Amino acid sequence: MDTNEQNQNGQASAEAWESGVIQELALSSIKEKRRARRWGIFFKFLTFAYLTVALALLLPNGLHEAHISDSKHTAVVNIEGVIAHDAEASADNVVTGLRKAFKHENTKGVILRINSPGGSPVQAGYINDEIVRLKNKHPDIKVYAVVTDICASGGYYIAVAADEIYVDKASIVGSIGVLMNSFGFVDVLDKLGVERRLLTAGEHKGIMDPFSPQKEFDRSHMKNMLGQIHQQFIDTVKRGRGDKLKIDDNTFSGLFWNGEESITLGLADAIGSSSYVAREIIGAEDIVDFTSGEDLFERFAKKMGAGAASTLNGVLGLSDGIKLH
Repeated sequence: MDTNEQNQNGQASAEAWESGVIQELALSSIKEKRRARRWGIFFKFLTFAYLTVALALLLPNGLHEAHISDSKHTAVVNIEGVIAHDAEASADNVVTGLRKAFKHENTKGVILRINSPGGSPVQAGYINDEIVRLKNKHPDIKVYAVVTDICASGGYYIAVAADEIYVDKASIVGSIGVLMNSFGFVDVLDKLGVERRLLTAGEHKGIMDPFSPQKEFDRSHMKNMLGQIHQQFIDTVKRGRGDKLKIDDNTFSGLFWNGEESITLGLADAIGSSSYVAREIIGAEDIVDFTSGEDLFERFAKKMGAGAASTLNGVLGLSDGIKLH
């Protein structure tokens, strides 16, 4: 190999080395920019979350209470969805809203805006009892139940504590009954050749076990208990509706009716919306929502939910009973 070839080879090697260094620098620069962008998104997200929390702390009673005027108003408490201890329509949430509504000096009347298929008899009973207590404590403030789509079972259990019940002509009202449901898998286990081994301390501790044959005593005991709860429901309805109620064989059978029929049967009083009741019955057209529940940050967190988690994963490079129904 002559001198010229050696020089050419050396020059080619130098050029290759320079090209490699340039490529490496370019890749490093790209990686650095990506890393900076990820951290920028991350810190923007943290800033947004911080501002949301700060806003929630500045508005502890919710946005709706910020608009309470100095004049007389109609207070509204919503009962939405299934009535259960861990649901939006829990006794804790509803009772908290009711107490705030009655306590406010400018509350002229209270509307229970109900859209519920029912739920826990215990939770519904708590709410009913508290409405009665608050009415006795504040005799000048009347309570009106206003039904939107449905007021069945546990929802109606609550509604009868009101002074009057208003419905839409197509609302679903009633279902005064109690249920408990489960399944029986005894024959399935036999066909599969599976042996059920259930050990209990107490003769009836395994009552309602879906993998064991149902005993007549167990069935009778559960029916008796449901009957007692049903009678509690019936007594509450009679006490709340009084002479307005037109009782027949179907009234407490678990059947339900549309709004027009419910008025005829004495389950409800008249057709009317929340705005109608506030304006024409209570005489305070200004409606203030006292519904208690999740604060602003909790609602934000729920709405963000999986989307926020997915965003953070990408930024950080992480891998992906008995019911009144």
